[in-house]
Amino acid sequence: MDFNMKKLASDAGIFFTRAVQFTEEKFGQAEKTELDAHFENLLARADSTKNWTEKILRQTEVLLQPNPSARVEEFLYEKLDRKVPSRVTNGELLAQYMAEAASELGPTTPYGKTLIKVAEAEKRLGAAERDFIHTASINFLTPLRNFLEGDWKTISKERRLLQNRRLDLDACKARLKKAKAAEAKATTVPDFQETRPRNYILSASASALWNDEVDKAEQELRVAQTEFDRQAEVTRLLLEGISSTHVNHLRCLHEFVESQTTYYAQCYRHMLDLQKQLGSSQGAIFPGTFVGTTEPASPPLSSSSPTTAAATMPVGPSVAGLAPPGEAALRLEEVSPPASGTRKARVLYDYEAADSSELALLADELITVYSLPGMDPDWLIGERGNKKGKGLCCSDGTTLPALEAALRDILSLRRTFINLGRGVD
Repeated sequence: MDFNMKKLASDAGIFFTRAVQFTEEKFGQAEKTELDAHFENLLARADSTKNWTEKILRQTEVLLQPNPSARVEEFLYEKLDRKVPSRVTNGELLAQYMAEAASELGPTTPYGKTLIKVAEAEKRLGAAERDFIHTASINFLTPLRNFLEGDWKTISKERRLLQNRRLDLDACKARLKKAKAAEAKATTVPDFQETRPRNYILSASASALWNDEVDKAEQELRVAQTEFDRQAEVTRLLLEGISSTHVNHLRCLHEFVESQTTYYAQCYRHMLDLQKQLGSSQGAIFPGTFVGTTEPASPPLSSSSPTTAAATMPVGPSVAGLAPPGEAALRLEEVSPPASGTRKARVLYDYEAADSSELALLADELITVYSLPGMDPDWLIGERGNKKGKGLCCSDGTTLPALEAALRDILSLRRTFINLGRGVD
């Protein structure tokens, strides 16, 4: 008990002494041993690495798990050294709801069938997300945590020891400086008016006493300097190891990007498959399908292959001259939709307008289409907002004679390019 109390009192005295020393250094009243510029740069680089690693780690955790409650739960399980329970992803939960909705609303209805297809795609997306989270946690988050909880704690411990060694060194320097000043004062020549021998004896005794104090202070200073130099070297080697940490984090970063690329590629593939499945039944869901695109990468139309059902053509006010033979040209700016008979159509492919007279279209865009009295049944007027255009319509997935004739006319006139990339013979 006495030993513990003595140790506590000693620690309290050291803490108080160092607090006073810090305060004096702050106000420039005490000497402070400065580290060299290279060492200071290493310290600043290590601090920056630690701070940014913490920020990147936290934000990556948010990216992989946006739910803060779930993150707290995973943190508690990790600290308790227990396995984190399996948790469904948002995509898998959405797939479950869609499947249940299709079962209740009717799996044979168009809406129910579509719900089932989308649910299967969302389930695959959820599984891909789960794999991505698992891979990213192992290859990226774990190395960052290991650095903060392992290497950085070691560096911080050695830095605190170095700080203590520096304070001890500065205290020894101050003690030696004080002892030398007292020794110089004690060895000064006494006043010649002083005639009592006792004063000479006291002066000689004090000089010898301070001489011993100076020797002791110099010995303590040499020991403190040796310990400081040794600790500075250890700390410097640890700080220079930050470069190896950067190399390791760089490798982990590449692995994280690779896993993220794989994840998004899987998502794209799953959604592309879903889009194709939905597109196969699109004609039954959306009776009118307005087509319009040009794709320079597609080969030009040849006379031996005049057209297909998915052939496309530009749609715009300027296409009035491309009407089937025998049909009078319409002034589209004077055309108004009929009171009844308008319907919605979905655009098959993108089309970028060649000039201001044409109508730019995007794939899967819904526009209003309608026919006018006297028009060829294979032609429709397309309208979006205050823009109108005239184009061919394919509603049953088969080749239309009028479409073939019109496309042959377009080829001969070289008025546009026809894309057969997604055509059906």
